[in-house]
Amino acid sequence: AKKVFQRDKPHCNIGTIGHVDHGKTTLTAAITKGKKILLADKKMAKLKKYEDIDNAPEERARGITINVAHIEYSTDKRHYGHTDCPGHADYIKNMITGTSQMDGAILVVAATDGAMPQTREHLILAKQIGIDHIVVFINKIDSADQEMIELVEMELRDLLTEIGYKGEEIPFVYGSALYALEVLQGKDPEKGANTIMKLLETVDSHIPTPVRDLDKPFLLPIEHVHSIPGRGTVVTGRLERGVIKKGTPCEIVGYKKPMKAVITGIEMFKQTLEEAQAGDQLGALLRGIKKDELRRGMMLCQPGTVQAHDFVDAQVYMMTKEEGGRKVPLIKHNRAVVFSKTWDCVAEIDIPGKEMVMPGEDSILTMRFIKPMVIEGGQRFTLRDGLTTFGTGVFTKINPDLNDLEREKLLKGRKKEKKAAAEAELKKLSGS
Repeated sequence: AKKVFQRDKPHCNIGTIGHVDHGKTTLTAAITKGKKILLADKKMAKLKKYEDIDNAPEERARGITINVAHIEYSTDKRHYGHTDCPGHADYIKNMITGTSQMDGAILVVAATDGAMPQTREHLILAKQIGIDHIVVFINKIDSADQEMIELVEMELRDLLTEIGYKGEEIPFVYGSALYALEVLQGKDPEKGANTIMKLLETVDSHIPTPVRDLDKPFLLPIEHVHSIPGRGTVVTGRLERGVIKKGTPCEIVGYKKPMKAVITGIEMFKQTLEEAQAGDQLGALLRGIKKDELRRGMMLCQPGTVQAHDFVDAQVYMMTKEEGGRKVPLIKHNRAVVFSKTWDCVAEIDIPGKEMVMPGEDSILTMRFIKPMVIEGGQRFTLRDGLTTFGTGVFTKINPDLNDLEREKLLKGRKKEKKAAAEAELKKLSGS
């Protein structure tokens, strides 16, 4: 039988963000190792090696982190679910869903490099998706002199302020995650293990315990879908609001007509739960539904409480080239991929009253989605074009759904676009 999860402390979701190779995964491993050694008597963490966190085969082959690893540990004050976010630009899509899981973030910056392109990109993204609390860990201090470290701190405080954080007030902790990992090989604990404890104390005091939406009807944006032979279908994700119990009837909404199911089991960190609360990262076993009927981006919810929509108004801010956006404007009737919660979907974008929105401007948009998605007023989204996040915004108004004729026109336009792209590709290949 599985161990039953004890809820004796408030729970907080945090994670590491920052540029590739600045030490996010090493720090995550060091936290679990530090907790294991320093708090072995309290059994507050399960040791995770660097390789365990950086765990999928294709990731090892390329030496970069692609997936989001979830680990757990406790301090005297709180229980933490910690996500190690991917640091590579190719996997920003995962970052968009990964970062939205967090109540606060640890920004990891190498003292040897200072702020790099992805440092800025991750911070902008964190700000857009509502992560208001950040602690900075200046890593690799064993390889940099004091002057360099001070320079990096000044530069980072300016960057944080520029993006909209209170740069002067954000706490900084300095250390070496590698030294902390090698604590048993006689590495200086002042630069290693002790700094990990200081970091956790800082996170405890600076990142507030989140107020959860426990009383609202439950909603879980689906991240992954698995099939367990003999037991049924499991969906994983973070419960955004409400409470779920074993035996709870539910509805799955998004992409197509709503479907009904029953939650027959709940697991968190490989332990069974009788009840899950808002903020928990969990797996829910469902009866009455097959794996191939489900996909990432659908919402598991209390029946009748959320709807999928395909025609909405939104307020958007177009990022400038310097902020990581594009040089070119957004032109009306263009299509873009919209990311929100765990879904992404193509939408045709119209700009009432004007032809285009330039980088650095904000504007009202209307969006027509090729599939109905779960959208609520006030929900945040980002707009992407290939690898570039070029806009961020909030859905402001739900319009009446498209009729059959409008939908057909939208899908026809999509087919035409795909055909034109395929023809252009063919032309390129044949060298004409």
